[in-house]
Amino acid sequence: MSEAKSLLSSVFGFSDFRPGQEEIVEAVTRGENTLAIMPTGGGKSLCFQLPALCREGVTLVISPLIALMRDQVRGLREAGVEAGALTSANTEAERDEVFEALEAGRTKLLYMAPERLAAGGTIGMLRRIGVSMIAVDEAHCVSQWGHDFRPDYLAIGRLRETLDVPLAAFTATADEETREEIVQRLFAGQAPRLFLGGFDRPNIHLAFAPKNGPRKQILTYASARKGQSGIVYCSSRAKTEDIAAALRAEGHAACHYHGAMDADDRREVERRFSQEDGLIVTATVAFGMGVDKPDIRWVAHADLPKSIESYYQEIGRAGRDGAPAETLTLYGPDDIRLRRTQIDEGLAPAERKGADHGRLNALLGLAEALGCRRQKLLAYFGEDAAPCGNCDLCDRPPETFDATTPVRMALSAILRTDEWFGAGHLIDIVMGNATDKVRARGHDGLPTFGVGKEYTKPQWQAVFRQMMGHDLVRPDPERHGALRMTENARPILRGEAGITLRRDVIRAAQSARPAVRAMVNEEDAPLLSALKAKRRALAEALRAPAYVVFTDRTLVEMAEKRPTTLDQMAGIGGVGATKLERYGAAFLEIITGGAPDPVHPMRRKMAGRSAGAVFDRLHEAQTDLARGTDGTEKPMSCTNSTLKWIAERRPATLDELERAPGMSAPKVERFGPAFLEVLAEG
Repeated sequence: MSEAKSLLSSVFGFSDFRPGQEEIVEAVTRGENTLAIMPTGGGKSLCFQLPALCREGVTLVISPLIALMRDQVRGLREAGVEAGALTSANTEAERDEVFEALEAGRTKLLYMAPERLAAGGTIGMLRRIGVSMIAVDEAHCVSQWGHDFRPDYLAIGRLRETLDVPLAAFTATADEETREEIVQRLFAGQAPRLFLGGFDRPNIHLAFAPKNGPRKQILTYASARKGQSGIVYCSSRAKTEDIAAALRAEGHAACHYHGAMDADDRREVERRFSQEDGLIVTATVAFGMGVDKPDIRWVAHADLPKSIESYYQEIGRAGRDGAPAETLTLYGPDDIRLRRTQIDEGLAPAERKGADHGRLNALLGLAEALGCRRQKLLAYFGEDAAPCGNCDLCDRPPETFDATTPVRMALSAILRTDEWFGAGHLIDIVMGNATDKVRARGHDGLPTFGVGKEYTKPQWQAVFRQMMGHDLVRPDPERHGALRMTENARPILRGEAGITLRRDVIRAAQSARPAVRAMVNEEDAPLLSALKAKRRALAEALRAPAYVVFTDRTLVEMAEKRPTTLDQMAGIGGVGATKLERYGAAFLEIITGGAPDPVHPMRRKMAGRSAGAVFDRLHEAQTDLARGTDGTEKPMSCTNSTLKWIAERRPATLDELERAPGMSAPKVERFGPAFLEVLAEG
């Protein structure tokens, strides 16, 4: 693994692997068939990009979206790696450039959409260029019942067998059922080496709130985070347009995105979001898998997602750089009704519908949780965790009450009206509101009429919503959304079990305005802004996303550590050798307020490495002895190339020193002892 660790530092600018990465990189480099389930933002891409540099031949990367591929190729090229993408968006010149690099043997990673595998001549081309490994990003797309199913992914397993090369598959969201499907379809049922990484994203703050004027709630949330990149997920196309317009009216940079938009318009939104700082996109789930922007600082859901997996994947767009990020999910009875109906009216078989209801129940349980949300979320994925201190319920524990009595009142009203009515009518019954509808049906004569007068209408609405969230009642699509009792409710109705609910969560949601988590302290904030402005200017000149230059996390580390030399700059996470060469001096000038001292290109290549410090001491020793020990001899010096060779290889004897290029016998005689003394010091 020494080569991989060296490349991790010199190419990608990281001193250490993230948790779980090293073992995966080792297995993929060895050519083992691999399936890695890693959290979004956990560094999946590095787990196939780094092995590609360590292995002979070309690594074929199959990825679902063009925008995602183009951004990864840009990022690799900025890091000094030869990579290319063959997509339908290539211009003729771009396609020719990719093929020329492939034929010349320079390319290490070739990105391709799964749809291209069916094109004539593709298999022959992949054989000719020497594909030695296949990496599959977003491998859950092979799952036929998944929400991101891509039929063309089904051809990947055959491609692996045809080329007879190892395959590494990666995804962030795959439950046991999906994992089995991936193994069957990509690995022909032969179990690959499985890496099941942790699902925790500790940098993401989790929060839910009941809907109470959701449009205003989203606007308030966004205004507290003005200038930060964010996504607002909506359940309808019309809502994406409405909220985007409202955000713009409040002075935000915002645009909408949904599947009915023209393809060129969608690409323009993708381009703007990747390149602009502080842009908000309001979107349906069509804006999802291809979002690889690492500095998204917040994700809000204007409507409840359709499952806990969808929720996890969508909030996972935030904070991929590891810096603090926030989420807010709004939900209400109408959301629950919509999601239940979508499942019930779908085309899936009965057992699949049951599983989908279970996934929705898990999300509703998270929404109505009484304790740490992260504990509950991770428990769904089979992980134990302590209270996180980074969710709304850890910030402010909810006030709860024994709700057994009002829940039994509500269930009794449902049964006594033969499960034919919705929450509004049922609330009128238990509150004793003799409306025309209640009187017309004789419901003012029921034993349950008026039994719940001690509770207000908002409190009853909260009770009914939480009953739906706990899956005690479900809307029946065949009865126009009337509430029907589930088996879960019967023990409560019979007095065999009790239930605890949150008290007046709507009022709490109105008063609680989540604090914005600053990326740096107040003292470093002006410098961070200046660094971002420099990054934006460089990215615009490249016509590339800002994070291709440096991520937010890298700039935050610069602002906090304030390096003053190239050696110190090389120690910042994310500053590899190529980026140091291209951008190091420009960012040092922002930090120090002046142009850094000129550095010879040979020395610049060693910045941040121990050989660099040795090179400097060798140079000092040579300067001291340039005219001999007494200062009267003929001037003599070694080239920077010679000093670099010595600093990197560290010869231990005069004979070994004489093997250095350009190191003649007279130079060994004059400088040798001093050089060996420097090398002995390390």
